[in-house]
Amino acid sequence: MDQSTTTLPEGRYSRRTDQEADRRLRTAAIVCGVLFLGLVGWLGTSYLLRETAINGSVPTFQAVSDSELQLQLSVSKREGTAGVCTVRSQGEDGGVVGQYDFPVPAEGDRYSAVVTLRTTARGTTAQLLGCTPRG
Repeated sequence: MDQSTTTLPEGRYSRRTDQEADRRLRTAAIVCGVLFLGLVGWLGTSYLLRETAINGSVPTFQAVSDSELQLQLSVSKREGTAGVCTVRSQGEDGGVVGQYDFPVPAEGDRYSAVVTLRTTARGTTAQLLGCTPRG
């Protein structure tokens, strides 16, 4: 049988060329890429805007007793922005012994206070989990 005379059955195979298929695949990849970059940009911008609204730190802490930890909570924020800062303490075994959401008043662009975190056992850490503006 001569290969040059062999023809494909009518209607069984697509008439698209490889170039046309490559073009469609390239277009789909570009559209997906643009959508992905847009999503990353939107998420990044919303994260930065939320984080710059209120930022905190715990520069010092001291275990006062087996059930209390005193810590200094320092917060920088936009004027008029109230919020909440979550602080957690862990014991010697690494288990969480205390966690509390400390309110941050709206007045001023800075807030600093010595606060008490109640614990179920002696706390060995004071970790700021984050600060969230209150809408």
